[in-house]
Amino acid sequence: MNVLKWKKQKEKFKLFIMKKKVKYTKKELIEFEKIILKKIDVATNELNYIRESLLRKNLSGTDSTQGALKTLEDGADTLEKENLSQLAARQQTFINNLQKALIRIKNGTYGICKDSGKLISKARLKAVPHATQSIESKLNRQ
Repeated sequence: MNVLKWKKQKEKFKLFIMKKKVKYTKKELIEFEKIILKKIDVATNELNYIRESLLRKNLSGTDSTQGALKTLEDGADTLEKENLSQLAARQQTFINNLQKALIRIKNGTYGICKDSGKLISKARLKAVPHATQSIESKLNRQ
């Protein structure tokens, strides 16, 4: 059997195994849990930094400036506060989704597509560990 045929058969076998596999192993779940915990740690640090930035913005006023310059600075400060607030909200949502993924690991439903019931690919879960849909389901939904 030539190498090309062997590679094709090996790929088909992998796909067959993925279709039959309904859950990730305990070892794989531990690996995903480590990835998620690391992402939670990084995201929490970023959220804390954003919150500190918001607090500093609230503490530093533009009382010493006058007239039109003060108005421009106030407008820029307001816009920056709004942007930071939106960023903080998105970061908090991301952390919440990661925490939900940890719960799914504990209850044994992690990595299972909520739409199709099939296993979400390992590559997708490594890139987006809080994913609840396979790529196929996500694309079909849109």
